[in-house]
Amino acid sequence: MKYRFRLIGGTLAGVVTVAGLAVAAPWQSQATPPGEKTVTVTMFERPFADVATACTDQLGPAGYGYVQVSPASEHIQGDQWWTSYQPVGYRIAGRLGDRDAFAGMVESCHAAGVKVIADAVVNHMAAGSGTGTGGTAYTKYDYPGYFQDADFHTCRTAIKDYTSRDDVQNCELVGLSDLDTGRDAVRSTIAAYLGDLRSLGVDGFRIDAAKHMAADDIAAIKGKMGDPGFWVSEVIHGGGEAVQPEEYTGIGDVDEFRYGGHLKSAFQGGGIAQLKSVADGKLGSASARTFVDNWDTERNGSTLTYKDGAAYTLANVFMLASPYGSPNVYSGYEWSDKDAGPPSGGGWTDIHAQQAVTGLVGFRNEVGSAELTDWWDNGSSAIAFGRGDSGFVAINNGDGALTETLTTSLPGGTYCNVAVASPDNCADHTVTVGEDGKVQAAVPARGALALHTGARVG
Repeated sequence: MKYRFRLIGGTLAGVVTVAGLAVAAPWQSQATPPGEKTVTVTMFERPFADVATACTDQLGPAGYGYVQVSPASEHIQGDQWWTSYQPVGYRIAGRLGDRDAFAGMVESCHAAGVKVIADAVVNHMAAGSGTGTGGTAYTKYDYPGYFQDADFHTCRTAIKDYTSRDDVQNCELVGLSDLDTGRDAVRSTIAAYLGDLRSLGVDGFRIDAAKHMAADDIAAIKGKMGDPGFWVSEVIHGGGEAVQPEEYTGIGDVDEFRYGGHLKSAFQGGGIAQLKSVADGKLGSASARTFVDNWDTERNGSTLTYKDGAAYTLANVFMLASPYGSPNVYSGYEWSDKDAGPPSGGGWTDIHAQQAVTGLVGFRNEVGSAELTDWWDNGSSAIAFGRGDSGFVAINNGDGALTETLTTSLPGGTYCNVAVASPDNCADHTVTVGEDGKVQAAVPARGALALHTGARVG
């Protein structure tokens, strides 16, 4: 997590190394979300009650496997989005809802077949002093009931040098009080917080600002939990930096920030034909959680955003159709002020509910781990590829319509183009695949074609 604010006043064995020693842990690192439905959707800054409704009405029916929710902890007051990422304690008492709302959300999502990932802010506490959203008075380095001065690193200045591991992991991220996660007492307090969320039914965690904690520290925290669930670490790649994403793959998934940048380059002029090698220079597929954008990157300009319209939609189609990584669809809200917090009424982008996205969630569930086959491209703005004999997708990022005879490995028959219509209402959007696997593809400008064996007609 990067912060912008103005201050006032495959499965790996469960072995971790702590202080240079190999320690058997009571868990196994889960490198991909477990289960047959592996697509995550991040419902950024959505109230817990609203996430519960979305699970019932949208996410479950669409086939999402996981929903990631914004931090469940008491935080500093303020309307800006980043106030959620400045905790003052671990009681669920933030603007998104209280403990009962959170527990009800988990119950509703589970009933809809959707597991819950909690965004956990455990690298730091808030900067400054004041009264939290739950009424707790705090000062920097003193958070009643949780941490006091001795629980924080002695470096009390902001990080300045990202080529220095000590600076990155022991000093303060934009002035936020940096927890000494090497201390056993700190680890135990964090593990107790995460364990409490597990007791409410949470299935896993996204570890915010993981880059700013030693991987051994995170592994030790996880090792204190009997059944820690699925974990994914936020580790932003930086060329020449001391801390790299590969260090964290033994803990679980790692957010692959290079992926979104690659998609932006391809869809904004570099040519999407280059996406044939999208995995090159990145984390291994079994360890990478992929995303088109998130709340940081949509604000710093490093990725596509909802403001990019069709290119953004097509990038999501590609992410969900491609076998590389474990996809995380980002669903946020419209903004012009980069600091603006969530809307109180309308203004949500609802990317997660668009047909091009929900159709491809179903596509991914159908094709599973099938290998990439039948790649075709025109050298620039159009690509097509299959997923074994279960699915086939064509993406046209060009200004004109694409008409092409393409080879698939699909069985012959009539299919629904799930990129534009749902199988139960597909009368005007069917496509015929010949017995020889050939398809006469007609894809409009900035459009997509997606076929899979679970959406055959008749």
